[in-house]
Amino acid sequence: MTVYYTKEHEWIRVEGASGVVGITAFAAEKLGDVVFVDLPEAGRKVKKDGEMAVVESVKAASDVYAPVSGVILESNGALQDAPETVNADPEGAGWFCRIELSDASETSALMDAAAYAEFCKGL
Repeated sequence: MTVYYTKEHEWIRVEGASGVVGITAFAAEKLGDVVFVDLPEAGRKVKKDGEMAVVESVKAASDVYAPVSGVILESNGALQDAPETVNADPEGAGWFCRIELSDASETSALMDAAAYAEFCKGL
């Protein structure tokens, strides 16, 4: 299991041929209180860096981008009734969806935890 990060503050925890995707703690903190999450439906194909979901907070609505290309296997339905989970546990129970990777080599363009932490220092 390896976790990768994007410059748009998404994370993906790769487990074999699939990965769990969400937004980082940094993004959740910047958004403020999350009040709604629009998640992708199972079976939807997504492209790396393409719009995948929308997260709305008391401050703004923000697009969530796919860190890799693939097919959505499932979404975290618990977020429909409890979107605040994204704030409480953004890199755990606040996950957005599980995606089947169509090209695992796409993860090589993503950051590891140390590189992401360094990236955030400059923001």
